[in-house]
Amino acid sequence: MTGSTKYIFVTGGVTSSLGKGIISASLAKLLQARGFTVTIQKLDPYINVDPGTLNPYEHGECFVTEDGAETDLDLGHYERFLDVPTSKANNVTTGRIYQNVINKERRGEYLGKTVQVIPHITDEIKAHIQALGRKGIYDFVITEVGGTVGDIESLPYVEAIRQLRWQKGKDCLTIHLTLLPYLGTTGELKTKPTQHSVKELLSLGVQPDVLVCRTEHPMQKGMKEKIALFCNVDANAVIESRDAETIYDVPLMMQAEGLDQVVLQKLGVMTYPDVDLSAWQDFLRRYKHPTSEVRIGLVGKYVELKDAYKSIKEALEHAGAVNESRLHIKWVHSEKLTAKNVAKHLGGLSGILVAPGFGHRGIEGKIEAIKYARENGIPFLGICLGMQCAVIEYGRNVLGYTDANSTEMNADTTHPVIAMMEEQKAVEDKGGTMRLGAYACKVSEGSTAYAVYKKKDITERHRHRYEFNNAYLDDYKKAGMIATGTNPQTKLVEIVEVKDHPWFVGVQFHPEYRSTVARPHPLFVHFVKAAMQQGATPVKQETEAQQA
Repeated sequence: MTGSTKYIFVTGGVTSSLGKGIISASLAKLLQARGFTVTIQKLDPYINVDPGTLNPYEHGECFVTEDGAETDLDLGHYERFLDVPTSKANNVTTGRIYQNVINKERRGEYLGKTVQVIPHITDEIKAHIQALGRKGIYDFVITEVGGTVGDIESLPYVEAIRQLRWQKGKDCLTIHLTLLPYLGTTGELKTKPTQHSVKELLSLGVQPDVLVCRTEHPMQKGMKEKIALFCNVDANAVIESRDAETIYDVPLMMQAEGLDQVVLQKLGVMTYPDVDLSAWQDFLRRYKHPTSEVRIGLVGKYVELKDAYKSIKEALEHAGAVNESRLHIKWVHSEKLTAKNVAKHLGGLSGILVAPGFGHRGIEGKIEAIKYARENGIPFLGICLGMQCAVIEYGRNVLGYTDANSTEMNADTTHPVIAMMEEQKAVEDKGGTMRLGAYACKVSEGSTAYAVYKKKDITERHRHRYEFNNAYLDDYKKAGMIATGTNPQTKLVEIVEVKDHPWFVGVQFHPEYRSTVARPHPLFVHFVKAAMQQGATPVKQETEAQQA
């Protein structure tokens, strides 16, 4: 597309968690499938500088980009849908906005003026929104505003949108996502919350161009026209977004509703190629019509909050689709695992994944899960802290280091098989101080990891402070746990494997961040394949009549 970058804003009303991130990613996918270049950014209204210091119970998973930014989990959706890496420019928080403005004020950049929300805070927001567009490589920049219209913390963002719409005219468009609640007593959907939400947005000076209405039930006849009349939008710009079987159905549902065509027409883009979603549809076919099924345990301390492991769950789903196998994930709370009950909780599983995390809570349960997987020949994948727990377990139960531990859990252990990196020991501030982002790794030929990656030189994303203690490297190698992946510069251990086991791999990095619909991560693909060889059962195929 020639000409200036187009800016699309996605706001939400009535309630949070309506799925702005999925709608943003779905629209971006449709535009990408028509040959346009697209990127998505998230504006988060909280005052944390980034979500890196947030407890998962507060905000779900912290997603890490290639350049080492700790970001909102919605960026994971953006990458999984578009198969395009994001960066620190794709996630902006109120904390970062205010930090930048205060730093400029301290440096005297405002020439003695009184620093205010308007124009200084809103100018900083607008600069961040337009930074991606100024690169000149994107036809569309989609900006998702976190929270709900009317929230006091969102006001500067909505004001920045109002200003940009005025300044950029027809190169800007606003999509407002809202809720149509269903009243069981009367058996009908109600439009009043949507009307009030749009009224709130109008009171802030922003007229939405498109309304996406989240609903559990089909919209009744005439409802789109009613909403259009009350909300000053075209009837064809009122989009029904019904609950989907899977998030990967949403792009096709939005295409059927004409969301991308309405957006293009309103932005003055009148000629565009047809949508090509053939690869996406092939993924969905494999995902929805598997030939086998397999049970995998995910062991972690936040399992009651599925969003804490969002990228891992999605990476497993991608791998299941590649293998045409339906995954039944058993969420196992590591705090509840003991030597006495581990067989009861993990028995019958064909694969065990031990999740990442921080702190000592649930550690002993993770170690018991790993011991069970190792001793019973069950395919195992340990990620970050999961890998470190595998090292601790092996030290205790194979090498005989009974108090083997990480110095994160026990600073006084006589066998610190996991220890803090030297450069981290003097750090007091927690935010952004870990080994973050993509780092190189050299993989040993003949290893399981080499069979997975099929090459010696790889890069993967990291988020951690503690490392395998290389003083113990030879002891572990002699006992059968081998470092098959190391950082070529620092010699830090990235991958460990256990010999004489069907499939036992621990990785210090986070492979889940790189898994997308277009390119499922090979580590998950091979882990699922190993689990299937351990114990997959065939799925009875439905007839076309049953599917209908």
